[in-house]
Amino acid sequence: MTRKLVVIGAGMASGRMLEHLFEAEPGAYEVTLFNAEPRGNYNRLMLSPVLSGEKTYEDIVTHDDDWYAAHGVTCRFGERVVGIDRAARQVIGEAGAVAYDKLVIATGSDPFIIPIPGHDLPGVIAYRDLEDTEAMIALGEQPGARAVVIGGGLLGLEAAAGMAARGVEVTVVHLMGHLMERQLDEAAGYLLRKSLMDKGIKVLCQAVSKEIVAGPDGRARALLLDDGTELPFDLLVMAVGIRPSVALAKEAGLAVGRGLQVDDQMVTSDPDVLALGECVEHDGALFGLVAPLYDQAKVLAHTLTGRADRFVNKEVSTKLKVTGCDLFSAGDFAEAEGREDIVFRDPARGVYKRLVLEGNRLVGAVMYGDTGDGAWFYSHIKDATDVSEMRETLIFGPAYQGGGSADPLAAVAALPDDAEICGCNGVCKSTIVGAIQGGAGDLGAVRACTKASASCGTCTGLVEQLLELTLGDAYAAPAAQPVCGCTDLTHEDLRRLIKAQELKSQPAVWQELGWTTPNGCHVCRPAVNYYLLADWPLDYRDDPQSRFVNERRHANIQKDGTFSVVPRMWGGITTPDELRAIADAADKYGVPTVKVTGGQRIDLLGVRGEDLPGIWADLNRAGLVSGHAYSKGLRTVKTCVGSEHCRFGTQDSTGLGVKLEQILWGSWTPHKVKLGVSGCPRNCAEATCKDVGIVCVDSGYQVSVAGAAGMEVKETERLADVATEQEAIDLTVAFVQLYREQAKYLDRPYKWVAKVGLDWVKAQIVDDLDTRQALIDRFEISQSVYRKDPWASEAGETALRARYAPLATLSLEAAE
Repeated sequence: MTRKLVVIGAGMASGRMLEHLFEAEPGAYEVTLFNAEPRGNYNRLMLSPVLSGEKTYEDIVTHDDDWYAAHGVTCRFGERVVGIDRAARQVIGEAGAVAYDKLVIATGSDPFIIPIPGHDLPGVIAYRDLEDTEAMIALGEQPGARAVVIGGGLLGLEAAAGMAARGVEVTVVHLMGHLMERQLDEAAGYLLRKSLMDKGIKVLCQAVSKEIVAGPDGRARALLLDDGTELPFDLLVMAVGIRPSVALAKEAGLAVGRGLQVDDQMVTSDPDVLALGECVEHDGALFGLVAPLYDQAKVLAHTLTGRADRFVNKEVSTKLKVTGCDLFSAGDFAEAEGREDIVFRDPARGVYKRLVLEGNRLVGAVMYGDTGDGAWFYSHIKDATDVSEMRETLIFGPAYQGGGSADPLAAVAALPDDAEICGCNGVCKSTIVGAIQGGAGDLGAVRACTKASASCGTCTGLVEQLLELTLGDAYAAPAAQPVCGCTDLTHEDLRRLIKAQELKSQPAVWQELGWTTPNGCHVCRPAVNYYLLADWPLDYRDDPQSRFVNERRHANIQKDGTFSVVPRMWGGITTPDELRAIADAADKYGVPTVKVTGGQRIDLLGVRGEDLPGIWADLNRAGLVSGHAYSKGLRTVKTCVGSEHCRFGTQDSTGLGVKLEQILWGSWTPHKVKLGVSGCPRNCAEATCKDVGIVCVDSGYQVSVAGAAGMEVKETERLADVATEQEAIDLTVAFVQLYREQAKYLDRPYKWVAKVGLDWVKAQIVDDLDTRQALIDRFEISQSVYRKDPWASEAGETALRARYAPLATLSLEAAE
């Protein structure tokens, strides 16, 4: 007879347990699954990418409704368990009781809330589930929103980074002297704090929270510190730790210490009740990392199916992922007598590594910025390896051992079989190698078999190296992805063939290159349209219907169906007349929000669709043109006041920024392009994180490229130092044109430069003056065709104006 299994908690640990159970003995149990959340198993580790916008909730679902249905699981989601009757062998839910033969408790943990006055006010949340994440996402949709995060551990910093990525002004309050003190030493904690502050996040260490102050509406409005500092906020996130959720188990009379106590087979004090996850205590230890939880899941599934197994709590390393920062720690890195450090620092690259040795053993490792060898170092810590023979080169990792081999696969080959490759899903090297030897011949197959690299993706490179190492010459590296389903051609092949075959229209591309659909699709048409206008500006005419809706409407559509209108302000410079025109337009068209943007311009938010031609016409009459805030093209050139006004300025940065914007505006590019010109190395215009950044110095101009400051943060790379303003302009124009001619559609400049290499770019536009001039000439030809103001051309044409009204009506109806 089929036995009845009830599971309380549909988290990652119990989900993995069910996978093992169904694989070992499908149909052995009739499973009922309770979950207080109104949903099933999703990867909580991936809530941070959901918060920052890198992923959606759907991307992180582990088990969907179809999975539960396929395995016959009765799902009682959104229903709390109110009691366990061990005598009657029943679990009592809010909607009724269900009997069990075996019960698994996987209630996880509860967030710890500091019991200071005001901790229970509305506007104070933890960071544990999707609802918390959605509250922070909603905050990011409020202009000028502010948040305070209490807790400088991993979870708190992920919350801070995610909200900051959505434009929220964030302050982190941390009790200890440096961030993540349990995982990082002081030096690495300093680098982390510096990186977060560079992202605009304010960090207060050694700060003691005293009280949460309520506003007139009864909601929490400010955090008061013990030194009298008051930090106003719209939302406060407490991320100061977790506690095992054991109230249900304690009420049922099970043995509870710090957590719900289990033996090596994951059995509680009741032989018919088992437990796993963050709620359990095993041999005095509690658990918060995913790797031991997945080990527990396998052991518990074996216990339910009568197979001998035992849980052993292994020492684990921690690969930490704070958005935009790579961190790793393992072992014990505290100072102690008889220990010595090996430290490597590379400030220019933001790399710090510290190894802690005790005698001839490696006992601890902390890394920031370059963590690729972390698993190798961890294996030596775990195995107590004698490192005396490689002591001199140990800090440089496995590629430098045994004669200094430069084999790129050396690091992964040196990893032991039980080295964890995928931290998100707890997958070790031997599991991946076994899957490959069993027929998983590419990355997709390995993901399907093991889930390695299926979550955050940071281990993808290691998995691909294992494929290459295991299969040797039989391994085919991943092929470049085609443009879309209409063709097998990659973006690179498409660009090459358009030039080589002199294809100068979309129908020519469809016909000559064997498109499987008559007129392309919504994916390929924008790319083909761009490649044609970039390569044949005198022969091809831009097709508005092959552009994204914002580019077709020359304004950014907002979530309520209204639009954002951003007039161009050359280099951030404006006049009283222009400001009056903007104010008059805002009054005339009832613009609800007028915002100064980070690009030194003014954004008119909430313009109705039918008003777009009218507001454009009014702004045009004052000399204002489109700022192209919606386009794949030049957005802004950010400047500081430079030598004209600032006592530190070395050159006229404002004047150079205005010239660059007037030259480059209206140019279509593979993705948006932003520039910055700073008048001195103090870098007030933040030029070193732009697509092109120029820093003025006494000797001239430092031109750098390929920076980023959005979902990814990257410092620019130095292209060249030049003596004159004209040389700086020429290099910038040549770089933009080279990017226009060579890059894949929707690749930002930093991604393109990473593919072709900065040395190649330098060879084209720094070393080869003839090529540089040819690029400038081709750019000017393109600008002679396409540099025009779309607002001016459409505002005055009655036939074109009429098309905006239906869009506005439909958008508003949809929003309602």
